[in-house]
Order: sequence, then C-alpha cells, then structure tokens
Amino acid sequence: MNAPIRDWQGKRVWLMGASSGIGEALARELSAAGAAVALSARRAERIATIAGELPQAMVLPCDATDAAALSAARDRIEAAWGGVDVAVYLAGDYVPMRIWDYDAAAAARMIAVNLSGAMAFAAALAPLLLKQGNGQLAFVSSVAGYRGLPKALVYGPTKAALINFAETLWLDLAARGVGVRVINPGFVATPLTAQNDFAMPALITPQEAAREVLRGFATSAFEIHFPKRFTRVLKLLRLLPHRLYFPLIRRLTGA
Repeated sequence: MNAPIRDWQGKRVWLMGASSGIGEALARELSAAGAAVALSARRAERIATIAGELPQAMVLPCDATDAAALSAARDRIEAAWGGVDVAVYLAGDYVPMRIWDYDAAAAARMIAVNLSGAMAFAAALAPLLLKQGNGQLAFVSSVAGYRGLPKALVYGPTKAALINFAETLWLDLAARGVGVRVINPGFVATPLTAQNDFAMPALITPQEAAREVLRGFATSAFEIHFPKRFTRVLKLLRLLPHRLYFPLIRRLTGA
C-alpha cells in the first residue's frame, strides 16, 4: 500500500520531464507546498528558468532515454539531499499515427521516451529507494493505455505497457517499503495534445492536472486518474467485449 502524502513540507521530489505541461505545473505546485524539487529534462535552459522562480529547486538536465545520465542525476540528488522521497516520471512523446502513416523513427522515439526511459528511471532509483526502505515512484501514463484508440497506434501501446510495468513494479517493491503509483490523465492542454485535430472531451489545464496529482498522492491509491467525469467513462468502455467496443469507438470518434 502507498503511504498517503498530505504534507509536502520538506519532501524531496525528483521530477523527470519538468520543462513544460504537467511536469512544470507539478513543480510549481510542489514548491508552493514546501517541497524541495529537482527538475530534469533535455531543455536545460527551460528548467533553469523554472528553477530560478522556485525556492529549493535543483536543476539536473538529462535525457530520459539516457540511462547513464539518469544514474548520474540520481547520484547528484543523493549527494545533495541524502535521498529522495518521491520520484515522478513525466517524460513523454506523442505523435498521432495510423498504420497508413506509420513513421518508424517517430515510433522508436515514443517507445524510447514513454516506456524504455521509464524503465531506466526506475532501475536508476531502485537501489537508492531499497537502501532507504521507503519512498515512492510514480509514472505518468495515459487513459490511452486502457484500450486501443484511433490515432494512438504507437502512443497507446507504450502507455498500456507502462501501466503494466508500474503494476509489476508495485509487486516487486511494495513489500520492501517502496510505493509505486501510475498516473492516468485524460486530455490535458499541453504542447503534445495541441497536435490533435479533433475535439478533446473534458480537456483540463496542466495546473488542474497537477492539483489532481497531489490529491491522488493524499490517498493510498495505486492509480491516480482524472478528470473523473471522463476517465470513469473510459473505464466502463474497457469492460465491453470487442464486438461492442469496436463499433462504439468508431461511432464516437468517426474513425
């Protein structure tokens, strides 16, 4: 079971993927709540700018797909803070795609960032968290990982795999005192979702998403999903047999 976190004062939090979107918003919310935050992303100048506006912020530029860089960043955090209380993997890539538009390079990038990077992040942190005997890991996945959806040819499978990975990781770590959570947002207004050429139901801002994440951490839940008015519908849809699910999704999306 994950220990609820309701008071962030003095908590040490590493955010991988904090240069924009939910990551940036979460960094600001956590800092305002009294947490010390370490910001990582490829865009060094951007996270330095964000960190300059926050107290107790550390800048750790690195690429989520570079396992050696992740380990080096972890070492810097351990040297500076002596450990970490919460680490959140927010790095993500999204390119709308259908099979007749398949782009192998874009597909490889999504797999590397959305899945392989998350695995490397967990592998880098596991020794430290196990040595501590406490702490929590969280991974931002997506409701697109629940079931197949149009234009999510590669993105959806990477998020489905990330959900499965987080579940398996929980089974590895929970009995050893380390918590694991998966965060499944619906549509959030970010540079990635700006690529969509369709209406996004229940669209929320990154700030709203960040507040939902913190509300989720205040519980012991493994899965944090939001906005509920949208995610609960998708949870019901995932229960349908394929003979009902496929025609319904085609009708709802115009696919």
